[in-house]
Amino acid sequence: MNPVNLKLLAQKLNLSIATVSRALQDSHEVSTQTKERVKALAAELNYQPNAYASSLRRNVSKTIGVVIPEVNNHFFSLAINGIEAVARQQGYHVLIYLTHEDHDREADITQYLTGGRVDGLLMSVAASASQDFSHLKKLYDSKPAIVFFDRVCEELPTASVTTNDYESGYLATQHLIEAGCRHIVHLMIAGNLSIGRMRMQGYHAALESHGIAFDETLVVNGSDDDDGNTHLITDLLRQRPEIDGMFASVERLAISSYQACQALGRAIPADVKIVGFSNLGVASLLNPALTTITQPAYEIGREAATILLRAIEKKHPILPSQSVVLNSTLFPRRSTARD
Repeated sequence: MNPVNLKLLAQKLNLSIATVSRALQDSHEVSTQTKERVKALAAELNYQPNAYASSLRRNVSKTIGVVIPEVNNHFFSLAINGIEAVARQQGYHVLIYLTHEDHDREADITQYLTGGRVDGLLMSVAASASQDFSHLKKLYDSKPAIVFFDRVCEELPTASVTTNDYESGYLATQHLIEAGCRHIVHLMIAGNLSIGRMRMQGYHAALESHGIAFDETLVVNGSDDDDGNTHLITDLLRQRPEIDGMFASVERLAISSYQACQALGRAIPADVKIVGFSNLGVASLLNPALTTITQPAYEIGREAATILLRAIEKKHPILPSQSVVLNSTLFPRRSTARD
């Protein structure tokens, strides 16, 4: 059975394909009588428009790309939910690409996307050691709409959606100090990106404002290797028994901190107090419950997708002035409780 398409409708109505197409789009160029004839036959024959063909004619794909460093992080899972809610509402499909925190893989993905395969891109940059963002500049120059979220490339003049990382880093460290900690480790991954830098600066400022000397040996750079992170933190705790507080600026490092303390028999919070950036739904169920700085991940995804799709639909450029900063929230739990 032949599919019902514009050509078939046009033949049956003795109209041109262009007229039928404009009638179905309710164009003012077509008379009301003709529109009614076309729509009546389309309904009778159960005509379904070919969205892909329509997109090709308009030189759009109705697809956006989302590039993220990992999926085993509740922040990104929630952010994707927010992105998809907005995209689905606007009739867009979402393609998700994983960099696995790898610079070369990120470069390969962005090279692939320069061919116009998506109408726009939402991106959270990989926390690799490389400072080379030439692949992102090349992508930007190919003119797709780009909005960064959470992890930002500051070298591109486009919008971003982030949280108040400096204030959150300060708040997390101050919370540990007020809980009695004086030797606080700062665990980080994205030190080359603004997100890691701002959280680090907040940590440093909180120490300074409370009269505690900054010790660079208590700043630990982790990776995407969970076992490696656990060994790294375990060795540090073994070498520095005076450590009484840990600020994990990335979710996975908070879990590795728990594992390291367990391996050494260091009780939480009696011996070591821990606070971590985390959107873990089970944070309150850990033993002890984890004190968290929780980001509004779903809202970040929604805001980023809204900025991107508004620019695509209106064919407007995306400017840095459209950037949004949302507030994170401290949830004190048992892992930082005083004895």
